[in-house]
This record gives sequence, structure tokens and C-alpha cells, in this order.
Amino acid sequence: MAAVPPLCDFGWQAVDASLIGTDGQRHSLLAQAGRQGLVIAFICNHCPYVKAVIGRIVRDAHDLAALDIGFVAINANDAAAYPADSYENMQRFSRENAFPFPYLHDADQAVAHAYGAVCTPDFFGFNARGELQYRGRLDGSRKQEAIADLRRDLFEAMRQIARSGAGPREQIASVGCSIKWRDSP
Repeated sequence: MAAVPPLCDFGWQAVDASLIGTDGQRHSLLAQAGRQGLVIAFICNHCPYVKAVIGRIVRDAHDLAALDIGFVAINANDAAAYPADSYENMQRFSRENAFPFPYLHDADQAVAHAYGAVCTPDFFGFNARGELQYRGRLDGSRKQEAIADLRRDLFEAMRQIARSGAGPREQIASVGCSIKWRDSP
């Protein structure tokens, strides 16, 4: 089922957490920030929205690194109900797509809840002070093949944030598969 997150809550402070990465090491979210900002992306392995854009996510992470903006991805889906999103499959997905960023497992879903993540992909763009300045889409392609001159919404917003500290006031929400929440005990 497709889900749409709320738009940006400008100024909301990034929350730190330490999660296990596909490399077997623990990673602090905020330690991934560059001098100009940080993107935290909630993704997963099986979502058709993520699969359609994963190459462009990797491209944008590379290009943002050149602007001194860090990038980290988190999978919070319930792997018991969705085995394709297991930690082992995360490791495979990360390798197959040559992720240049940590891919972290939010097994208890605490980080996804703290951020109010709604869907995959769900992008949170922070400035150098850790203030939320972007909560929008990667680009306008959704699940389709991207046209060559498609506007890179996330990249352009983060470039603006690196230059000015402030994100664009007009943002278009991401759309994706809903986060697969565990049943409450």
C-alpha cells in the first residue's frame, strides 16, 4: 500500500541513534553528517518504489558527498513478516547496489518511530546544525524509469541547504510503500 509522509517540519532537530550496519559495525546516525548536512533515508530491500530509484539514490549520495553532505540509509521493516527485508538480504542489497553509505538495521523500529518515518523511500535532509530542512521526494519518477533531464529534487534541495542552511519552502512529498510495522505486543 502506498503511503505519503507529511511535509517538512522545518527546524526539527535530528535524533541520534546507534544501529548495526550491513558491515557488521555499529554506526551513529549523526556521525555520518558532513560539514554541510546529512540525509537520512528510510528504505528497504523489497519495495518497488525503492528498487526503481536505488541507482539514483546511490548517484545522489555520491554527488552529495562532493558537497560535504553525509548520507545514511535505514531499514526499519518487520523482517519476520517481510523476509526480503532481513539483515542478510540488506547485506546483499547493499553489495549489489554498491552503497557508498552505511545501510543500517532498525530492528526494534525505535528510530523509525522517533523520526516519524512513513514510507520507503522517506528522505530527511538536515543542515549543518542538524535542523530538518527537507522532507520530500528524490525526484518525480515514482516507480517509473526516469527521463534524462528529470529534476533531482533531493539533490537540489540539499545543494541549497549546503549553500544557505535553509531548504526550499516548496517541497513535494515522497511516495512509497508503507513502513512494515511490527504488531504491538
